[in-house]
Amino acid sequence: MTSVPDVFDPRQYAAGVPYDAYRVLRDHHPVARQDEHEVLGWPAGPGFWAVTRHADVVRVLKDSATYSSYIGATQIRDPDPDDLPFIRRMMLNQDPPGQGRLRRLVSRAFTPRRVDRFERVAQERARTLLTHALEAARTADGTVDLVGAVTDDYALLNLADLLGVPEADRKLLLHWTQRVIGYQDPDEAGPQVLDGQGRPVNPRSPAMLRDMFAYARQLAAHKRRFPDDDVMTTLAHDAELADSELEMFFFLLTVAGNDTVRSAAPGGLLALAEHPESYERLRTGEAELPATVDELLRWHPPVLTFRRTAAADTELAGRRIRAGDKVVVFHASANRDERVFTDPDRLDLSRAPNPHVSFGDGPHVCLGAHFARLQLRVLYREAMRALPVLRPAGPPERLVSNFINGIKSLPMHVT
Repeated sequence: MTSVPDVFDPRQYAAGVPYDAYRVLRDHHPVARQDEHEVLGWPAGPGFWAVTRHADVVRVLKDSATYSSYIGATQIRDPDPDDLPFIRRMMLNQDPPGQGRLRRLVSRAFTPRRVDRFERVAQERARTLLTHALEAARTADGTVDLVGAVTDDYALLNLADLLGVPEADRKLLLHWTQRVIGYQDPDEAGPQVLDGQGRPVNPRSPAMLRDMFAYARQLAAHKRRFPDDDVMTTLAHDAELADSELEMFFFLLTVAGNDTVRSAAPGGLLALAEHPESYERLRTGEAELPATVDELLRWHPPVLTFRRTAAADTELAGRRIRAGDKVVVFHASANRDERVFTDPDRLDLSRAPNPHVSFGDGPHVCLGAHFARLQLRVLYREAMRALPVLRPAGPPERLVSNFINGIKSLPMHVT
């Protein structure tokens, strides 16, 4: 019997996504029990089921009645029981029909018309950042870190424009994102905050989000007095939206809206740099941008995993799952499933169809997928024009995380 590889430990993801381990799981243990050991100061947990085949991942994501986002929220580690009622207020951690009501409310603000209006702004921003990156490279032997020079600011400033965050406050968005998303990585999260018993405090707990929520209330009050054409103005004037719901939306849009593009963009640029023949096909027009964006999302999904909790006894891929068990879907594994994708370990910018699950599926499919695709399309288009040569200048520095497929630095030779 083939042994079950560990795909939980967040430290291994700093070396790269464990695709070989995923393949072993898909082939021999498609729904596999994983130990949830103590690591990086975070206590051990009860363990979970890792779901790695595409069909099973889609089944879990679509069946919210059986696999709940609400019971235990959506992170692998269990939240503190005292924090759970607070965490459940977020749309991401709810099930239909309540989740549908919140999704409809925020959809009023997240309209395609408003998103499309940002294409020109995003284009100018990408062009400016890439120009500055080239200038920096000229003083450093043609080498530049594209995360620090381009992609972090690109994602952050686009999101700030959409939300309507004043320019002076925009670095706060990055600070909050790093604290919440990068909590497993000492470089991103900073000093670990401990409770009275010496245990690390969940970055999604009320205590750790107090400053973000206070800012959300202040920003909403400002938008009521001085409305503008942005998402926070729409939310602040929505009579159906409680103040507590508005705060949670600000949290969700700030963290998820920023980190989706912040993780996907450098991953896509790295893939193009490592596949120069594909980059050349894109630059010469042989490959089209919309299909390229989706293939790069399949290749480097921004989110690695999401957790659900079994609401009742059930069976998945022949394994008995008990009510209350944690069930974790592995997006990056599903995107390389040979049962769905022909030659999945080959980057194919013309791949069609391409049913990747990088934006999820079912009732929680990413609300900002249209905005994310637009930003990535614009960035890659401008990169093609500004950077005819794009090749790695060293290995990327990856985020310590079993949740987000992050890249902290991306040294590149550019001309």
